[in-house]
Amino acid sequence: MILIILIAGLCLLKFLEVGFVANLSWWWIILLMVIAFVWFEFVERIFGLDKRKAHEALDKARAERVKKTFDKK
Repeated sequence: MILIILIAGLCLLKFLEVGFVANLSWWWIILLMVIAFVWFEFVERIFGLDKRKAHEALDKARAERVKKTFDKK
């Protein structure tokens, strides 16, 4: 997520020609976009990072349901 925010910020600064980013080549920003694409499409899937987040959310919801059920009695 930090990478996406960095890319958006650099694009905005490059478009507005602010500071050192005005002299920066668009190719550096495009390279960051490619790195972000590869990360989110391939690396996260290889290491299971996308599934781990989903499983953590499901486990948290399950624990809350169990706690609610047993607290009622």
